[in-house]
Amino acid sequence: MKVHGLISACIEAEGFTSGSPLEGLPKSTKGILGLSRSQLALPNQLALENKIQPKFSICLPSSNKLGYTNLMVESIDGSVSKFVQTTPLIINPVSTGAVSVKGVPSKEYFIDVKSVKIDGNVLNIKPSLLSIDNKGNGGTKISTMSPFTELQSSVYKPFIRDFVKKALDRKMKRVASVAPFDACFDSKTIKKSVTGFVVPTIDLVLQGGVQWRIHGANSMVMAKENVACLAFVDGGTEPRMSFVKASIVVGGYQLVDNLLVFDLDSSKLSFSSSLLLHNASCSHS
Repeated sequence: MKVHGLISACIEAEGFTSGSPLEGLPKSTKGILGLSRSQLALPNQLALENKIQPKFSICLPSSNKLGYTNLMVESIDGSVSKFVQTTPLIINPVSTGAVSVKGVPSKEYFIDVKSVKIDGNVLNIKPSLLSIDNKGNGGTKISTMSPFTELQSSVYKPFIRDFVKKALDRKMKRVASVAPFDACFDSKTIKKSVTGFVVPTIDLVLQGGVQWRIHGANSMVMAKENVACLAFVDGGTEPRMSFVKASIVVGGYQLVDNLLVFDLDSSKLSFSSSLLLHNASCSHS
């Protein structure tokens, strides 16, 4: 398909330096694809050009093999639809970009997390932290700009405490922390399964009661030899890349081998949780 008139921009090679949009990306990076709600984002431009509904899916691979981003999804394949759940995408009425524009809603993707569970037990945090306040703070957003899920400190501390307790109940041996992670364990004391390390499950309970379950392949990362760490980081209390602060930022590592379908027309997110449960992965589209 040939598309004409797309709006794009260029960044010089020096763009890999500190503070640039390309900072931290591999030197082989060819560019950045914008997938936000903005009218300049590629899915919206293609939808407008082809007069179709704006809808796209992402599936991040766990290996060096290519995953995929499908910018025009008309339906979810029948073999996948059986284990895909749907939840509303909600609007943060306050701009969350690096440059805040008064009266303009956020272009990022927020979901309505009602509670967080660890091995079925609800995390004891203030419910207000999971809601977006009148200044745009709080709530849960999805962002591949964050390599690992960031939790606001008031969420992070009880999260780590409860996870460690459940892990020790499973006879997982805790070891010294490896920055930027706090909860690290001797990997030799953790069993393995098709979904990675067998560790306490983490559930994001969403609007309507659906649950986004995070298994070991997405919750644990090998920080060094024989040391596996909980792949969640303390996001602090102050904003990093915008003028507002989400309580939970679901990062790229937690999205690996999860199929996500963003339906911008109906403002819904469909998600699979780990495809590994179904003998599938994002390395094979």
